Amino acid sequence: MRVGDTARRTRTVTMRDIELFTELTGDRNPLHYDEEVAAATRFGGVIVQGGVTSGLLNAVVAEELPGPGTVFLHTDWRFLAPVKPGDAITAEVEVIGLREDKPVATLRTTITDQDGRIVLDGKAVTWSEPLHAAANPPNQPVRSTDGGLPDHDARGGDGERPAGQHPLVQGPAG
Repeated sequence: MRVGDTARRTRTVTMRDIELFTELTGDRNPLHYDEEVAAATRFGGVIVQGGVTSGLLNAVVAEELPGPGTVFLHTDWRFLAPVKPGDAITAEVEVIGLREDKPVATLRTTITDQDGRIVLDGKAVTWSEPLHAAANPPNQPVRSTDGGLPDHDARGGDGERPAGQHPLVQGPAG
């Protein structure tokens, strides 16, 4: 990764995106659902939650640049124009600074709509955690994915683990 590198991702936003974000967050602002109420505002209709809009930046940062293992440390975003269902938005990041002593990058962050209008602008600081392929250590049980179905006990017929094996996830001692 170098200063000047860029990445972008485009998505057409739908009412379903608004519904999913509401399920996740509980944001039931009438501006996102009630066409009559929203039409009487400066927005002229239903608008998408800011988290849906900015969420596209999460995808660019985590999947493309800087990439997997990257998380936001700080964001400074201005929402400049509304996004409405049916808008095609493009999130773009550009590397504008890199720390030499840590895996920290400063990014210019911009989201535009299908007309080229900037709807979000700002900066973000990210941390990129090095990811290593996880290997199962010897004598470590493999987590079952059977959902606890009857007639299956990953620990063996008697419900006991072989010597030296420990659960991957442990609750409080009880």
